[in-house]
Amino acid sequence: MDDLTIRTHDEIARDILRRNDRGGHTIPTSGLYPYQWNWDSVFVSLGLATFDRERAWRELDTLFEAQWPDGMIPHIIFRADDPSYFPGPSVWQANNGPLASSGITQPPVAASAILELAREEPERARPYVTKLDAWHNWFHEARDPDGLGVIAVTHPWESGRDNLPDWDAPGDSINVKDVGGYSRRDTDLVGAEMRPRKEDYDRYIALVRFGAERQWNQRRISAESPFFVADPGTTAILLRAERDLEALAQLLDEPSIGATKRIASLEAGFDRLWNPEAGNYCALDLRTGKHAEASTSAGFLALYAGITDRKPKLVEQLAAFDHAVGRLVPSYDPRSSLFDHRRYWRGPVWAHVNFMIARGLLDIGEESWANRLRGDTAALIRDAGFSEYFSPVTGEGCGGGTFSWTAAIWLAWGLGEVEVLD
Repeated sequence: MDDLTIRTHDEIARDILRRNDRGGHTIPTSGLYPYQWNWDSVFVSLGLATFDRERAWRELDTLFEAQWPDGMIPHIIFRADDPSYFPGPSVWQANNGPLASSGITQPPVAASAILELAREEPERARPYVTKLDAWHNWFHEARDPDGLGVIAVTHPWESGRDNLPDWDAPGDSINVKDVGGYSRRDTDLVGAEMRPRKEDYDRYIALVRFGAERQWNQRRISAESPFFVADPGTTAILLRAERDLEALAQLLDEPSIGATKRIASLEAGFDRLWNPEAGNYCALDLRTGKHAEASTSAGFLALYAGITDRKPKLVEQLAAFDHAVGRLVPSYDPRSSLFDHRRYWRGPVWAHVNFMIARGLLDIGEESWANRLRGDTAALIRDAGFSEYFSPVTGEGCGGGTFSWTAAIWLAWGLGEVEVLD
């Protein structure tokens, strides 16, 4: 009889977060991602806050438990060695922090989530101010050592948008001849047509070994890595996070942080990412000085960051994406020959990215576009379930299932209230 019970999507979303709970931290989904991921956990905290605020704070607590002495918060925290995942802690060899982890980070969405939670519980957020300040400062020192005002990634995984075509050309210089044999587990769980290709994975592993050989010395990595690419997504998210950290410090009367100076640097540098041929903010290979060729969903995050100088162009690009596929926002320009509507970050729609882009659109008064993204996200989830990502062409769910951040965005964005017309 229980199997026949009709549950609301809100109930299903809460159940997914509970099922993926591992006792204080939440995994993205069983099997495919058995550890705690950085920005996944932050989005999860927003979903948890809709029904269990203490558990939401605990999610953030466990994430920050892994902060390195230099301020970095790693992108994966290995709380147990699960052989189902590759590359695990023995491959990373990152012993620089209090917990076993990877040696890279992910886009810093935490300050924005913590500010949101702090509006109702300000004192609960106080311990985070100095931790966030240290992490943000690390980005400027380790990922912008020349003070250009743009934030580089040293591994495609660090961008959170792993196999984006933007990384193809910069990745050509990565030496993969000594990668050797390895066994991927992801394609045992998800169709290979939805996952990064072997040539991408060879590069990922080569960069992990590159960092491990340098004991994750960030100065050496930024100076010596063949892959050092300024990322519009990470730069925009950090700029928004700096603004939100400044607001959090003001809320708590904690003025002694460096956010103001860092905001000025990012505002001054952001236009380096503008590619007039693409009509969007694009990745910039800092080794060659070349921009990526096509628009991506990350370019629209400029609005989320408060960069509005080119908002008519960005809205024009969004309309072009819409005309091409009809479901927003594909992660890569659907007019490009490299667009692949089912393969990870080479085309699919991601709920958490839509969530951030829509906030940016609301900030500039584009309420109709923001509502469109909210409606598309709700419809995709209602039709295809709480998948990791979705095809903007067919609407099908792709990647992992019962995915935590998709469930969290459903709850945090109130998608159960959206009226979706058939």
